[in-house]
Amino acid sequence: MIAFIERVGRRAGDYVAEWGYYAALVGESLYWLFLGPSKRQPVRLSSTVAQMFEIGIAAIPIVFVLSFAVGIMLAIQGIHTLKVFGAESKIVVGVALSVTREFGPLITAIVVAGRTGSALAARIGTMTVSQEIDALSVMSINSVRFLVAPVLIAMMVMLPALTFMSDVSALAGAAVFSALELGMSVEAYFAETISVLSINDIGQGLIKSVVFAVIISLVGVSNGFQVTGGAEGVGRGTTRAVVLSIIYVVLADMIFTWILSR
Repeated sequence: MIAFIERVGRRAGDYVAEWGYYAALVGESLYWLFLGPSKRQPVRLSSTVAQMFEIGIAAIPIVFVLSFAVGIMLAIQGIHTLKVFGAESKIVVGVALSVTREFGPLITAIVVAGRTGSALAARIGTMTVSQEIDALSVMSINSVRFLVAPVLIAMMVMLPALTFMSDVSALAGAAVFSALELGMSVEAYFAETISVLSINDIGQGLIKSVVFAVIISLVGVSNGFQVTGGAEGVGRGTTRAVVLSIIYVVLADMIFTWILSR
């Protein structure tokens, strides 16, 4: 029993230390973002733009296809359920609210966590085991300014943009299926969707996406920096980054849903 308590306490201490490391990364990234230019060490715009392309533009096809499919699935299940009450036309309300508030930001964050979070952990982990991070320090290049800040900025810009695109794609999928199943025109579907939605509904999803962006960035880069043990360690760090990112995203979504829906 004592050994079990010790293990639990040690594990809890490790998680507290890890979250402290996340906070330190955010603080140092903001420091270099705002004070770097005055020290003649600004966050490089070219690196930030490159990360924005990798995180956002390159992910558009997969996010669009998955969101479109999710919209169709929501329409299928919603219509099937509402038929019991003879209220199939109310599918517009259910899909609009669930997509903008929940499924749009959540699906986008999971895709980006699996795609970009793993890439961040693998790239930085490889740099760590090959001592490239140490080489940056020798050259007086701060690794957080050089590697973390561009990723954090790019993620916070592109994930909300991808989330908005995901919302539109999912609504388009639901509109297409509803047109085929209920005979409702796509134009009428979107007109009713616009009348149902408010700025608050869309904003709720976008706020979540900003938080998800910070989580994915920090978990990916921190696991990369903490890699040890060569190629095997890189694999472990990459797997851990993806798993933790998805877990934290789902937990954060649950907390924000509870707070914002009150």
